[in-house]
Amino acid sequence: MKLNVGSADKVVRYILALVFFSLYFVLEGNMRYLAFIGIVPLVTALMSWCPLYSLFGISTCSTKSNN
Repeated sequence: MKLNVGSADKVVRYILALVFFSLYFVLEGNMRYLAFIGIVPLVTALMSWCPLYSLFGISTCSTKSNN
């Protein structure tokens, strides 16, 4: 897996994950489970790898390292 998520992109993904997770406390009923969509940006930020970026050949990572 080639790293393709840069540090600025990670920060945006962490913030996006927090926004989604906060929806759990704002929404009511079954709609609150939409908050778990926040898992996707959180995991991609933690792994520094995004499968969609790989599919389209995009990289926001300044260093090209293999893991």
